[in-house]
Parts: sequence; C-alpha cells; structure tokens
Amino acid sequence: MSRVKVALCGPPNSGKTALFNALTGGRQKVANYPGVTVERKEGVLTTPGGKNVNLLDLPGAYSLNPKTLDEKITHDVLFGSLGGETPPDLVIIVADATNLERNLSFVLEVKALNIPAILALNMMDLATHRGMRLDLKLLEKELEIPVIPTVAIKKEGTHELFLAIEHFIDTRSTQVLPKPANSKLSYVRDRFQEVDRILSKVIVTKARPTLWTDKIDKFILHPLWGSLTLFLVLGLMFQAIFNWAALPQDWIKAGVQFVKDIITHNIAAGPLCNLVVDGVLTGVGAVIVFLPQILLLFLFILFLEDSGYMSRAAFLMDRTMEKVGLHGRAFIPLLSSFACAIPGIMATRTIEHRRDRLTTILIAPLMTCSARLPIYSLLIAAFIPNTVIFGPIKLQGLVMFGLYLAGIFAALLVAYILRGVVFRGDCLPLLIELPTYKWPSLKNLGIGLLERAKIFIRRAGTIILALSIVLWFLASYPKPPVGATEPAIHYSYAGKVGYAIEPVLKPIGFNWKIGVALIPGFAAREVMVSALATVYAVEAKGEEVETKLGDILAKDWTLPTALSLLVWYIFACQCLATLAVARRETNSWLWPVFMLTYMTVLAYAGSFLTYHTTLKMGL
Repeated sequence: MSRVKVALCGPPNSGKTALFNALTGGRQKVANYPGVTVERKEGVLTTPGGKNVNLLDLPGAYSLNPKTLDEKITHDVLFGSLGGETPPDLVIIVADATNLERNLSFVLEVKALNIPAILALNMMDLATHRGMRLDLKLLEKELEIPVIPTVAIKKEGTHELFLAIEHFIDTRSTQVLPKPANSKLSYVRDRFQEVDRILSKVIVTKARPTLWTDKIDKFILHPLWGSLTLFLVLGLMFQAIFNWAALPQDWIKAGVQFVKDIITHNIAAGPLCNLVVDGVLTGVGAVIVFLPQILLLFLFILFLEDSGYMSRAAFLMDRTMEKVGLHGRAFIPLLSSFACAIPGIMATRTIEHRRDRLTTILIAPLMTCSARLPIYSLLIAAFIPNTVIFGPIKLQGLVMFGLYLAGIFAALLVAYILRGVVFRGDCLPLLIELPTYKWPSLKNLGIGLLERAKIFIRRAGTIILALSIVLWFLASYPKPPVGATEPAIHYSYAGKVGYAIEPVLKPIGFNWKIGVALIPGFAAREVMVSALATVYAVEAKGEEVETKLGDILAKDWTLPTALSLLVWYIFACQCLATLAVARRETNSWLWPVFMLTYMTVLAYAGSFLTYHTTLKMGL
C-alpha cells in the first residue's frame, strides 16, 4: 500500500511553512516541480500510531483562480493536472485566525474540490490575545470539515493534527471517494457572501483593533522616516556582514590551516600532496571561509520576511520603483537577490504582468548576491584600510555598502531603459497584504539557515572542488623546461590561456592571472577566490589562507586594478545557474542571452572607466 500524501496549502503569511516545519522537523527535502523552478518542499511525518505520511508544502496562494506561477502550481497539484505530480489524498488548509475574513474565501474554494480536508486555524494565540473568540464547533459544522486550532511556532495543535491525519488513514477505505475536480473551478455561489454569513455565526467576540501595529506602521510606512529606517536596516546588514563574521571566519581559517598542516606532515611531498594542499584545500578553503558572512546575509533576509517587515518595505518602495518602471512587487525578488539571484528570479512569479516580470528577471543579477561576497571581502580587506569613520562604522563596511548601492543604482537605471525601450506600458497598481508583525521563530530561522548552509557546502564540495582540481592541474602542467627562469605557472596550460586572453583584458587593468581566474568564475562567482588562490599557488604554512592571498594581491596589483575588478563583479553576469534559471522561467533562450550580453558590456565599460579614471587620479 502506497504512503498517504497530504498537501499543505494556504494563503501567504498564514504560517503554512512554520506549520510544515513543526510537523516534519528536519525530515524534509527541497527540489523543483517538474518543468518549472518553483521550489517543491516535501517532508515526512510520523503519526502517533507509527504511520509515515508524505507532507507536501504547496506554494502560497490567495485563490485557486491562478494569476501567478505560484498559484498555478497549487491549482494544478490540487486538480491533479501537473505532470509528474500525483494529486494529494488529503489537504490541510492553513488559515490565519486573525485574518479569517480573507482566508476563509480560499478555504471555501479548496473545499469545493471535494478532496478530504482539514482546516488548521493558525495563530490562535494572536487572535485570543486580541480578544477574538470563535465557536470552532459551529465552524466545523458550517464547513463540514475538521477544524483544529494551532500555533505553529509553538507546536500547539500539532498532536491533534497528527491524530486527525491518522483517523483519515484508518477510515479512508470506508469513505465515499470524492468526485474528481473539473477543469473549471466549481465556485461557491457568491462566495464572499457565504464568508460573511459564516463569520457572523462563528465569531463570538471580534478582535480589538491593533493600535500598536497602526502606530508602528505610521512610522515604518512614512515616506521620510520609513525610507530612513529602511536605509539604516540595510546599512546595519552590510556592516554586520563584514564585522560580525570575523570571529567564526577566523575559526574556519584556523581549521583549514590545521588540516593542511596535518596533510603536509603525513603525505610525502609530490603531486598528490600538492593536489590536496594547493588544489583542494587552498581552493575550497578560500571559499568556505565566507560561509559565516553568507549565513548572516540570509539571517537578515529571513528575519525581515518572517517579521512582516519585507512586505512593508515593498509598499514603501512602490512609488520610487514606479518612477523607473518597476512594479512594487519587484522589491521583494530584488531584495531576495541580495542572497542569491536564483531565488530572486524565482520569486518574480508573484508578479502578474509578463513585462513587469521580465524586467525584474533581467535586472535581478545586478543585485549584489552572496556569491560576490568572497570576492568583495578579499579585495576590500587587501586594498581598503579598516579606518574607523564613526563609532562602529568603518571604511571597509562603507565600501561594501557602496558596492551594494552601485548594483542597486545600475539595476534601477537598466529597468528605466528597458521599460522605455523594450517593455513599454504603464505599471499596474500595487495590491499587497501587510501581514501582522510577529517575532520570527528561532527554529524556523535555524531551519532556513541550515538549508542555505547545506546548499553552500554542497556547492563547495562539488562545483568548487571540481573546478579547483581542474584549475590546479591546468596551472601545474606541463612542468617547466630545464633551466626555466619564470615561475612554473607561466609554462602551464593555464598560463597559455591567460596570455592568450590578456590583450582583451589589459585595457581594463587585468593581467593574465586574473584572466585565468575569471574563466572558472563564469560557472560560479565565488570560484574566483579559489581560482586566484590556486593560480598564485598560495602556500599558507602557519598563516591564514585569505590573509596570505590578500598580501600577495596587494603587492602584485595596483589599486586601479582592484577597483576595476570590483566594478567588473558589480555588473558581470558570471553565473551559469542564474542563466539556466532565467531560461526556465522565461521559457526562452532569448532573454538569458540578452542578460549575459548587456551585463558583460556594462561590466567591461564600467571597469574601463574605473581603471582609467583612477589611473589619472594617481591612485
């Protein structure tokens, strides 16, 4: 007998993902739905009777009349019309008890599909705190499905959900099979009137107005004070990335060096020792050391999302973004792109109009993603003094902030040009729900960070490891001839490639070694650091890997070269995964090729101007 499949669905901000984490714990895996890049999260839960159940976390949806890609996936899974995805045996509908008037409409839509369902009425603690009282027995009678009150972040109600799922499994053989859903939704006649009728019966006491939320919103959404708050939040985030991660980075550096010392003392000198130390550990170690900074960035973004601030930031930025032709909903994908352009591009599926979505996809890679952090951190530490500007604010952090601002400014400028030339038309008005403020669950933050850490370490153990080994081989062979006076790498395959492309890169201040490191960097930006470490054959005996590499770069490069490379990485689209996701999201190679072309031209022009301007300034 096949394992029962339960789907978890509900509107955004209903606490659906928190409930999914509470039910499955760490027993979950993330993939994509067939044919699209929408994230598919599935976990396993075990009932008190020992029955294992597959739990699928569907994308958030306001309606089963799909307007976005997220809603279409939820629609197709529930209707059984998504190829490669079997329909669920049971649906758990998650609704926000504090926002029942809007959420109940979605509940009625799902119930109309005649799939066995359970209503998880979430955030009951907030509803009770506001003085709201509901007659849950009467609500069960009206909806004709089990209603279970839950507080997902505290795991309250999860045991009752387990029992309800187990009861369904034990009795489903005696239940009347539901009719298959039609291709068109069977809407409840005048559904909103039905919602009003049900609520008038089941709400015993209405919730008190949330005056403190209104007071916060008056400040957070104020054109001046709200914008200043957003600027300070982003500034704090970038200062934290550079300063707070220092201690754990030191631990990782020491750990890498410790392993290198052990191998050096226990493996005889020769090709194998060189491969492990100079190829694997130097290459992978040069990237893995930036894991604390990347996790800090994700921590800030997850915190802003879970607290309810992200939607307000999007609302606040709507007027500004409209001036450059961007839809207000583009703010969240663009801010997500600070972590990685891939989920940022995937998040554009919440944007309804195709031209608005395409514009956002094409500029998302200009946001400074976490893969750029290792390069920025390496070059800033090597060439920018850590001067204190004011209190905890230091010059290196300000330079990092400036690089992020440069990417933002470039994205807005490109969006303005695209909307004026390629995607003409007026922007649609922004309609966005402002969720209740809440303190994020530490467990949910921890699970989110753990998932990101796994992805980063997996990349370090696969893509970066493979490219580091390949580059080590290219930089080590063939061996120099007898009596050679130049360093060995000059005679290697990598050296020959570097010298071949050097004439193209020389006008922007890059030498042949940078050219060699740029090539594997097209697969993944962060590989640039490990590639530089391998090319320069850093031997960090007794010293920290990145400090040693930074010292060598500071001696070998000029400041104009370093600034030129920083500008190159602001604009260049050096990420094959981003191009692949753009291809799948747009269903065309036209837009990824256009993205790669315009960003490469922009990067070359920006680096050229930076290099020659700073040379004339005598820097």
